[in-house]
Amino acid sequence: MQIPEQFQLGAASSAWQTEGWKGKKPGQDSYLDDWYKNEYFVWHNGKGPDVATDFMTRYQEDIDLMKAIGLKTYRTSINWSRFFTDYEKLTVDEDYAQHIDDVINALLAAGIKPMIAMEHYEVPQFLQDKFGGWNSREVVRLFVEYARILFKRYGDRVCDWFTFNEPIVPQTRIHLDGVRYPHDLNPQKWMQCNYHKVLATALVVKAYRAMELPGRVGIIHNWEFAYPRAAGYQPDVDAAHAYDLFHNRLFVDPLLKGHYSHELLTLLDHNDIQFKAEPQDDGIIAANTIDVIGLNLYFPARVKEPEHLWNPQAAFNPRKYYDDFVLPGRKFNASRGWEIYPPMMYDLAMIMKNEYNNFPWFISENGMGIENEAQFRDDSGMINDDYRINFIQEHLHWLIKAVNEGANCEGYMLWAFTDCVSPMNAFKNRYGLVEIDLEHNLARRLKRSGLWYRDLIKNRTLPDTTAFAKGVDA
Repeated sequence: MQIPEQFQLGAASSAWQTEGWKGKKPGQDSYLDDWYKNEYFVWHNGKGPDVATDFMTRYQEDIDLMKAIGLKTYRTSINWSRFFTDYEKLTVDEDYAQHIDDVINALLAAGIKPMIAMEHYEVPQFLQDKFGGWNSREVVRLFVEYARILFKRYGDRVCDWFTFNEPIVPQTRIHLDGVRYPHDLNPQKWMQCNYHKVLATALVVKAYRAMELPGRVGIIHNWEFAYPRAAGYQPDVDAAHAYDLFHNRLFVDPLLKGHYSHELLTLLDHNDIQFKAEPQDDGIIAANTIDVIGLNLYFPARVKEPEHLWNPQAAFNPRKYYDDFVLPGRKFNASRGWEIYPPMMYDLAMIMKNEYNNFPWFISENGMGIENEAQFRDDSGMINDDYRINFIQEHLHWLIKAVNEGANCEGYMLWAFTDCVSPMNAFKNRYGLVEIDLEHNLARRLKRSGLWYRDLIKNRTLPDTTAFAKGVDA
């Protein structure tokens, strides 16, 4: 199977998961930094964003490795909490701003296109404390001003901008599930944060277009792809549909179509979690839909009808409408407990083609995190991660199959370029094409997958069949 020439093969990471705290000034904590300081013990082996991979000082070393692999695209973020020394007066930290300049210029010099998110969980803790974070329209306003400054400084070189990475995740873990610091269980706040991020995105799109810059503005959404246990059983189909509404369509519909679905709004009213909006908001959202969307996709969700009535005294959760279903005999990654089901790539592509009028999109994250990868090190010191190679091949097979059938998918960004810190898991599960050796001064070493990805980018050829695609006409 040939990978089309225009299809981009790249990799991704984020600021907070790589930078470390060198040069960070007092008062520049992000939400992640504050969480780590207050609950460091829930992070695996106590490791977190304080050191990360030290990309702040070693970015050139990493970019040299990107060039050696042949990456043409690198998706990362700018750390909002480090970009200012005063978040209300919008006083730029010129040291950090220069670092971003240097990284962008180094990427371009290496022939690598930067794709930049403005927030990847890096909301300043100051804005959390003073305004309640994304519950506040003042934070929406400040975010739009932050975006304008980024466009003015870097818009001549960066043409692919994304307001958020996984905008639903922080408030879901904090306000909906209550599992992450500060464990503020409040479904109304959850929905208000969701809404304000949609509104902020529309306002950023409006600001960008007013500046008449040549690039695009989008968002990175973590698509939670839900399959019903029994496709011919309507209660299971309804369960999967409800899952989709609350996890996906509440962001994707207003950002791509310019409005929320009536069905979702009815459910919000019914559960007394409707967001608060102002009269002009509908027009702003309708007139400023995004240009492109990145979709993060790792594993499928499988659901069935709820087996028990929801406790009417319990706080709202979409689980009111479904129960999880574990597919017997599934293939799964034991390190994460996630099912491996590459055909979901094709199924998602058909949704984007048929339900969203072939809107421009790309896979912005997909990858395989494995625990104790050192056990796969060979005598030369290289990690032989054939499992990762097979994972990528299988998922790319189904994605390219969809592209060949007319899906408007622009590319695939592997998570991640290097091993990096993840929330709570820290370095427990490794995702990178490049190893970060925590025991030897964060030394970088290519894994076998890095060499394989280099050859894939060069030759643009996948095996005609994979384990999952056996017998499939590709």
